[in-house]
This record gives sequence, structure tokens and C-alpha cells, in this order.
Amino acid sequence: MGQAKCNAVIGGVTGMNDEALARFRELIAERLAALDNEDARGEAGQATVELDQQAVGRLSRMDALQNQAMAKASHARRQGERRRLNAALARIEEGEYGFCEDCGEDIAEGRLELDPAAGKCIQCAKG
Repeated sequence: MGQAKCNAVIGGVTGMNDEALARFRELIAERLAALDNEDARGEAGQATVELDQQAVGRLSRMDALQNQAMAKASHARRQGERRRLNAALARIEEGEYGFCEDCGEDIAEGRLELDPAAGKCIQCAKG
């Protein structure tokens, strides 16, 4: 085990210092808040579509059903992202944030800046 890796393991996290970890916690919190805002805006789109022929024509109803399906799919995507972000917070608390889940090597900070929920280094993510 290299000196840098050894020091990282002894410290409980990757070579990141407390300042970097705080920055990633904040970035994750901001993204979770943004997901909450998107959920609040998307609730109306998931509402039950009225099927009254007198109130809405057939094409308008089909359009409303399609919009509802897209709103539900967007909600499911946000839920998945929320799970990934919460898992990243758990990895921070466990001292495992920034290590690849597959190979154990450090994940580049630039990758974590783009996707703070990333659990794999670029090589393992490529497959």
C-alpha cells in the first residue's frame, strides 16, 4: 500500500481533507434540496387525469396522460438520484467516500465535483 493510500486509510477517508469533505457534503445537500424543489413543482403533473368526455377531448386527454407518465418517470429518476446522494452521505460518515466501490482506488475529485454521488472510479465505471 502506497504512503498516500496508507495515510488516507488511517485518516478514514481518501486523501481529501476535512475542507474538501465539507465541500462535498454541501454540494450533496444542495443537490438534495434541488430535487425537493423539482418534486414540489412536479406534483401537479402526476395528478390523476380526468376522463370526463365533456370536460376534455380525446386528444387532450391523451396528451394529459402522456404528460402524467413523463412526470412520474421524472419523479422516479429524482428518487433514484436521491438514493445515490444519500448513499454518498453515508459513505462520508463511514469514512469510505471517494474510494471506488469495485477496486478500492481513489475516485478523482474532479469526477466527484461533477457527480458527488459517484461510487466508482472512471475505469470501473467504464466497465
